Amino acid sequence: MDKFNFLHLVSAIGIFMVFLLALFLMTVKTKHRLSNWLIAFFLFTNAVDAIKFLTRDLPVNHINLEAFRWSIVYLVPASFYLYVLSVCYTNFRLKPKHALHIIPFVAYNLYLMWGIYFVDIPSKIHFINGIYKMPITQFFYFLFEFLFQVYFIASFLVIRKSKTVYLENYTNPNISTLNALYKITILYYLLHFIVLIRWLVTFIFGPGEIRAWIVTLDGFAFLFCTCWYLLTALNNPDFFRGVHSNLKPITEVIPKQKKNPLINEEKNKEIEFLKDFMIEKEPYLDSSLTIQDLAEQVKMPVKDLSTLINLYMDKHFFDFVNEYRIEKAMQILADPSQKELTVLEILYQVGFNSKSSFNTSFKKYTGKTPTDYRKEAL
Repeated sequence: MDKFNFLHLVSAIGIFMVFLLALFLMTVKTKHRLSNWLIAFFLFTNAVDAIKFLTRDLPVNHINLEAFRWSIVYLVPASFYLYVLSVCYTNFRLKPKHALHIIPFVAYNLYLMWGIYFVDIPSKIHFINGIYKMPITQFFYFLFEFLFQVYFIASFLVIRKSKTVYLENYTNPNISTLNALYKITILYYLLHFIVLIRWLVTFIFGPGEIRAWIVTLDGFAFLFCTCWYLLTALNNPDFFRGVHSNLKPITEVIPKQKKNPLINEEKNKEIEFLKDFMIEKEPYLDSSLTIQDLAEQVKMPVKDLSTLINLYMDKHFFDFVNEYRIEKAMQILADPSQKELTVLEILYQVGFNSKSSFNTSFKKYTGKTPTDYRKEAL
């Protein structure tokens, strides 16, 4: 088997597996259907683009299809950005305004119409032979790179904002899942630089063996990263929980001049009332407690409660609630009459729903593991 046939086989296997993943995501039964469809479309567009690695020469009999395949790349970064939105925000829905994202794809196809789609084969070939020297083609190359940068930077910002809102408004958020989404965004962003290297090598050396190996590396890296990400998602049931898009970080809600306010007597009373309520009513025992739930119980507007906790008490809602859970867990762990309870039973009893989250929070608050704390207490 020569090198081309080996690379051809490797590319074919990678493309087939990506198509298979996309098909699985489109057909699997889940309540997160929109997210699955968007990531499936992202994978599909990447696989369609990668088909070019399976051919040595231009398929003359299918020039129109090949030209249309060129335009698919203009949907790739937009589809990933929409996927990120669908994961981060529970109330995300596709709307007519999102059709604006396909404008570059439509524009590029309009450009191909007069040069390829509606002319005879000799004219098609003549157009293709000179396409890379055309200013319009160079403009579309720069447009793709610009769009890629914009969409992925926007994805980073959405994930960061979602994580901040999650910590300020929810308890027991599975931050590891948002971190996984952030990591895969970084990985896809870095993989794009392999594409840029491929373009540079092609420009300097032309299509050859070096380019072929770079293509193979790119394909395998993309496949590996995608499989890792999907396995992470499948192993985390709360992966698509998301936050409500109307929620904003506290720094966007409160005027800048109040960033470091002096706590007055009124705020002190509100803080004391909140602390007493948490101790007496123990709302933190509800593992699904959100800031909206607590605001309703203490009869305080959500915005005011969020300000009180995040700004005046200088704590995330996540940390504020978990401190009470840890205190409750410490009482149980130190109680000889409850020594038969396992750590797992205790963490569920005090409002946690994840062993890793409980252990992390407990050690952060006490400097010890729950098991070590129990040994010392008893």
